[in-house]
Amino acid sequence: QVQLVESGGGSVQAGGSLRLSCAASGVVVSGSCMAWVRQAPEKGREVVARLVAGDDGVTFYADFVKGRFTISRDNAKNTLDLQMNRLKPEDTAMYYCAVALGRYYNDCYWLATAKYDSWGQGTQVTVSS
Repeated sequence: QVQLVESGGGSVQAGGSLRLSCAASGVVVSGSCMAWVRQAPEKGREVVARLVAGDDGVTFYADFVKGRFTISRDNAKNTLDLQMNRLKPEDTAMYYCAVALGRYYNDCYWLATAKYDSWGQGTQVTVSS
């Protein structure tokens, strides 16, 4: 059974930083298609960043976070992380960790939000101006 547990959210002023972490069980993060997805109030879920399985660690970033956010994994801890720098008020949202089983390479890189198989409970990020 796959379980994903996010942590690290909080309140920060614009320009600040936060680091989110997702502890995974029942799935090996390094061998899986992983993503951070966010949902702001009254908006749909949108992918923030994806990490493709494999040693080369191919990443995808949404345009609105490029250059500010970094997705990574810790193989020893089996965690997926998201370093968020230069945060903006529009980054305020619930952030979720998600995994898609059996998705590799381009199938993972371009995967639609609705196709992820398991989700964490989310961690709230609030950025004030």
